[in-house]
Amino acid sequence: MTQTTARITKQGKHFEILVDLEEALKVKKGEGNISSAVLTDSVFHNLKSGEHVSEDELENNFETSVFYEVCEKIIKQGEVVLPTEFKNEELEKKYKQVVDFVVKNAVSPEGRPYTPDRIMKSLHEAHVTVKNKPIDTQIGEIIDALSKVLPIKLEMKSIRIVVPAMHTGKAYGILKENLVKEEWLGNGDLKVVVKLPAGIVMDFYDKLNGVTHGSAMTEEVKE
Repeated sequence: MTQTTARITKQGKHFEILVDLEEALKVKKGEGNISSAVLTDSVFHNLKSGEHVSEDELENNFETSVFYEVCEKIIKQGEVVLPTEFKNEELEKKYKQVVDFVVKNAVSPEGRPYTPDRIMKSLHEAHVTVKNKPIDTQIGEIIDALSKVLPIKLEMKSIRIVVPAMHTGKAYGILKENLVKEEWLGNGDLKVVVKLPAGIVMDFYDKLNGVTHGSAMTEEVKE
């Protein structure tokens, strides 16, 4: 069990609780058990000094003084402090995901594959920053940075897509990361061209079909 602080600031006052890191992160996503996540029986202005928060202050700031209801609001609306070790582990996982993707989908200009060690070394040489978001939404900029220190080629595909008007809101969030061209049609439909690595095309289709219920029309554009 890794213990950490969950905290929030309201009206200039700090509210803190001690939590189990993994369970608190689940609660933040709406999946965990709040009673398992919280490791204290009070809310504090400062955990280290042990300064308790009164019920009146809880009521005024959280519209309830029920302990677990307040704790849930602190976790979901505030910050769960991530220990340095945890951050490093999560970052290492992200880099490994990038390496795995590049090894499977990219080659040298002569068509030869690169080893995982070579890719990882080049990522660090190029000072590539892997962001805390899905790898498929940032692989293009990662490859651009990587290519400055390592000759590399990634097969790309361009796809023309027409999304019915009723689904454009949810679909746009999926399309925007790889958007090359967009056009709003007179009937409210959205016509776009996206360009993305061939290795993630099927995952992309799955996500798009999930939000459009399979109603989007797609066509690969030959270049």
